[in-house]
Amino acid sequence: MLVYPSGLDLSSSHLRFLTARLRERRRAIGSRWRRLNAGRQALLALAHLRHGHPYAQLAAGFGIGTTTAYRYITEAVDVLAALAPSLAEAVRAASSKAFVLLDGTLLPTDRTAADRPFYSGKHKKHGMNVQILTDPAGRLLWASPALPAAIHDVRAAREHGIIDALAEAGIKCWADKGYRGAAGTVHVPIWGRREKLSAGQQAVNRSHAKIRALVEPAIAALKTWRLLRKLRCSTTRITPLVQAALTLHLTTTN
Repeated sequence: MLVYPSGLDLSSSHLRFLTARLRERRRAIGSRWRRLNAGRQALLALAHLRHGHPYAQLAAGFGIGTTTAYRYITEAVDVLAALAPSLAEAVRAASSKAFVLLDGTLLPTDRTAADRPFYSGKHKKHGMNVQILTDPAGRLLWASPALPAAIHDVRAAREHGIIDALAEAGIKCWADKGYRGAAGTVHVPIWGRREKLSAGQQAVNRSHAKIRALVEPAIAALKTWRLLRKLRCSTTRITPLVQAALTLHLTTTN
């Protein structure tokens, strides 16, 4: 296999943060000699998350075996995922905000047509449903565990406890029509075909859409970790990958 040098569009703060966490992990488990030091392991994991390169390609570039690359990356991802904020922590952070924005996004996977639970009729593709909470400026606060894409947004929000948590905290939430019937403090557009709505109702929906649109940059920011644009791993590994990306995003933006 040919090997070539490549750049990584991340700041050194990403590398320093993950390197420090991996050093703490190695001290905690009493790890001794390894093929890669903590800094090189961190760089390996960041390259995988950012670009989604296969383990075999990364292993060749770092001069290690494919199994070793898989093990090092999995360890780094789990370390990062454990640092991601919980829903309760996100709600506490949101309690000082005027409101929050809620939306769901699809993370495409390579599931086959037989895997119906992972097929999204809305998006016409297989994937996993992840719920996103942001502040009024569209800054990412929380990303949920991944659920099969066949699960509708409002059901996913209920299963994660988002609606109840926001209602208990008295936090207003703006969401799209996919959350119709959520109740609580969740505000959705007025239901109905546009031509059948009054001028006032259309104005309300336009205002609602302008506010809710601010959630899109947060979703885009999460997907700058290109691995999440086309997942080829087991579905059981997708939640840790999402949480790892969330941790890295929050660490370098807060």
